[in-house]
Amino acid sequence: MSTEEKSLNFIEQIIEEDLKKGLPNDKLRFRFPPEPNGYLHVGHASAICLNFGLGLNYNAPVNLRFDDTNPAKEEQEYVDAIKRDVAWLGFKWDKECYASDYFQQLYDWAVELIKKGKAYVDSQTSEEIAIQKGTPTRSGVNSPFRDRPIQESLDLFERMKNGEFPEAVEAFFENKQTHVLRAKIDMSSSNMLMRDPIMYRILKRAHHRTGNDWCIYPMYDWAHGESDYLEQISHSFCTLEFLPHRELYDWFLDQIYDSSKVRPKQREFARRNLSHTVVSKRKLLQLVEEKHVTGWDDPRMSTISGMRRRGYTPAAIRNFAHTIGIAKRTNLIDVSLLEFCVREDLNKIAPRVMAVLDPVKLVITNYPEGKEEWLEAENNPEEEVLTFREVPFSRELYIEREDFQEEAHKKFFRLTLGTEVRLKNAYIIKGESVVKDENGKITEIHCTYDVDSKSGSGTEASKRKVKGTIHWVSIQHAKEAEVRVYDRLFTHEMPDGNKEIDFKEYINPNSLQVITGYVEPSLTSAKELDHFQFQRLGYFCVDRDSTAEKLVFNKTVGLRDTWAKVSEQ
Repeated sequence: MSTEEKSLNFIEQIIEEDLKKGLPNDKLRFRFPPEPNGYLHVGHASAICLNFGLGLNYNAPVNLRFDDTNPAKEEQEYVDAIKRDVAWLGFKWDKECYASDYFQQLYDWAVELIKKGKAYVDSQTSEEIAIQKGTPTRSGVNSPFRDRPIQESLDLFERMKNGEFPEAVEAFFENKQTHVLRAKIDMSSSNMLMRDPIMYRILKRAHHRTGNDWCIYPMYDWAHGESDYLEQISHSFCTLEFLPHRELYDWFLDQIYDSSKVRPKQREFARRNLSHTVVSKRKLLQLVEEKHVTGWDDPRMSTISGMRRRGYTPAAIRNFAHTIGIAKRTNLIDVSLLEFCVREDLNKIAPRVMAVLDPVKLVITNYPEGKEEWLEAENNPEEEVLTFREVPFSRELYIEREDFQEEAHKKFFRLTLGTEVRLKNAYIIKGESVVKDENGKITEIHCTYDVDSKSGSGTEASKRKVKGTIHWVSIQHAKEAEVRVYDRLFTHEMPDGNKEIDFKEYINPNSLQVITGYVEPSLTSAKELDHFQFQRLGYFCVDRDSTAEKLVFNKTVGLRDTWAKVSEQ
């Protein structure tokens, strides 16, 4: 890795120090270890960018390893979604691994620990074990089974594996005895996690990969470091809540480590929480199950699949992760920074098109009836090589209702009676009169156009300066579209920050508005996730519900941050 003119974050400093101490560069290997019990969210996106980014920077392989040790909550659907999300973000993993790949090896090692007197089968209930663990200020008490004969523990552990005993819940209701395997460490340790932690529990659940082969499953702390070791991961990066686990991670490695191999190193970095979101999988699942959202990929969700469906781009998310960086202290990042990154990327790549979302009819009274023109329109001024399309123009158009005022103040530079504006890519028009319904609502605006003022024609009239330019679509040619306008799902910047208040109390009742709009006909052929800038309105993308017969667009982000202005009022 070239470090010239580049300041290193503390994670990179750790790696550089290890390289200086003799770790061969070709022994570097990283991993991203999701648990397949839900969809990945924006917090995972940062961890993905960290680990795979290190792989790119150091030309080192990165494993995608599924921590599939709890079949009660894990599903193949989540495995597939995680793989799809990582690939969509633009990363390639070296090996696709699963903790379940190592179930037999983990079991064999556990047997060795029992033989060495470093693990034992405990036959107490979970409540009894919890009480005997003590508190942070009071030492724990040894289990009455802590000195159980080694042979007896070996026999019970094998019978646990063979399914001869019930799960804890079943044992409670049927008044039967059940067992767990615990490591024998130190019940007086100041680190509660070191007080004889559970290594295995009985779970008679079908596993998405191993089926019913196993009736016992390893706990995360036992499987985590050992999986890293088996894969020869050099650096295992976790979020800060795993800092107390590091001592146990190292203790377990001590029991099986071969000095001829790479010893994994766990180090921790802080979560970067995002405002106006929740990232707890439990809470995200609650939103889905209680129908507050339409699913894991609802565009209001903080999941990667939700952000993808909303129209966020991989480049924008990677840039966001790079911008917020890595820290040792937990921070709250304003979601407007993520939206800025999305807006910045879409500005470069999204074609400009015209759409009207709150239409009012505009009639050009001196334009010939039945006539139509196809006018040249620029696709994206940010393109290195400019490209163009043709848009149809006719006598009757739709414009945005807010772009007309019958009586306007001096700073209103759009269409009014007696003033001129330019129709984007078309002509200069002048407001003449209006038609209203019985309630006084304007239903039609009548105007005249300057025949010689066509954009790009080179005439003197086309060069005339008017104060406003507005967008439009030809009624005759426009395509009706369903437009889903999304806002932030929560009104509070930390919806789950107060334990006394249910986070769902902060759900924004206006987080979704579904409206009918009209778009230029070029969008008929648009495909799912195609991005567009609806000129003067914001960035939108094609939703997966869209068809040629019924176009559906999701609003990705506005042209500017309007939320900040609202929150200041």
